[in-house]
Amino acid sequence: MCLLHKVAHSDERGIVCSALSHRSPDNPLRHAGMLPALAGIEYAAQALAAHCALLARGRPGEPAQGLLAGVREVALHVARLDDIDAPLTVRAERLVADGPRLLYGFMIEAGQRELLNGRVAVVLGAQATA
Repeated sequence: MCLLHKVAHSDERGIVCSALSHRSPDNPLRHAGMLPALAGIEYAAQALAAHCALLARGRPGEPAQGLLAGVREVALHVARLDDIDAPLTVRAERLVADGPRLLYGFMIEAGQRELLNGRVAVVLGAQATA
């Protein structure tokens, strides 16, 4: 599932992506006929995964898979995303990189309107166990 439309900018520190999928009736994160604002966390996770992949480009070996380890300080400024007409701008900034442990701050906005923000922790190379 790819929710992002394109990468608008990326550098060592962070990434800016755009998304149009929040308006799609086929969005796999829709629930009860709507796309809740909490789904924005997945948009942020995909942006930081894209950032990690871009940083790893050209390095030998397989790109590291990551495990979402935690989400903190999420502030929702809207209840849902599917009623937002403008494209989403998804910003993720790497705050901490301590070996395989990463911490990103994220913000999702539409135009000049901030929709949600928070922090996401990821552990690279972690294998999910059942």
